[in-house]
Amino acid sequence: MIVENYKHEVISALSSIFEKEESVLSRAGEMVADTLQQDGMLYAFGCGHSHMISEELFYRAGGLAAVCPIFETSTMLHEGAAKSSQIERMSGYAQHVIDRYPIHDGDCFLVASNSGINPFPIEMAQCAKIKGAKVIGISSSQYKEKPSRHKDGLHLPDVCDLSIDNHVPMGDATIEVCSDGSKAGPLSSMAILFIVDSIVLSACEQLRKRGIEPQVYHSGNCPGSDEYNARLIQQFRPRIKHL
Repeated sequence: MIVENYKHEVISALSSIFEKEESVLSRAGEMVADTLQQDGMLYAFGCGHSHMISEELFYRAGGLAAVCPIFETSTMLHEGAAKSSQIERMSGYAQHVIDRYPIHDGDCFLVASNSGINPFPIEMAQCAKIKGAKVIGISSSQYKEKPSRHKDGLHLPDVCDLSIDNHVPMGDATIEVCSDGSKAGPLSSMAILFIVDSIVLSACEQLRKRGIEPQVYHSGNCPGSDEYNARLIQQFRPRIKHL
């Protein structure tokens, strides 16, 4: 059954991340924990489907309260799927977007781009570093030898303080479904979400070791959660415009 093949690909990718990126994920968690301990913020950004890291990390059950997503709708699919791909390849737009967020020294900036070759996410990482944030990038190492669309030929790992390989194959999709060789069964979304949630868990573990209780949201469908979450919203709303 073709779904069985897909299951194997998913498990293989996630296992590779766990086995080969464990120390890097731990370091990422340490960076986020350092930020939270200093009352900093974790910012998250991605274009196209990679923007899901912003959704995944923000205001959800088990999510850190000190997360500010960068929601740039021009790079999301609902305002034009083809347009979002075109904008991701644009140079010079990132500064206008990032200037709308109060990123500063001590913050952490998490950016995902499966290929890591497009200018927008690369320049977002560069702009965040200029503002003083520590930058963590997620991309696939399969593209590191491919030409970049960045004007200086840079790839996302080139501009990050820490780079995490999502172990996704070239082209993302994994299972051949057409006679011409076309494939379905993409991996990148599951891979990057596994990575960002692993970073959250690692950060929480680091904070607990330092005697600090992590601030995480409770599920809104559990008793007492509304009151608990309301306190976090009140605390962070002045710093997170999307709350």
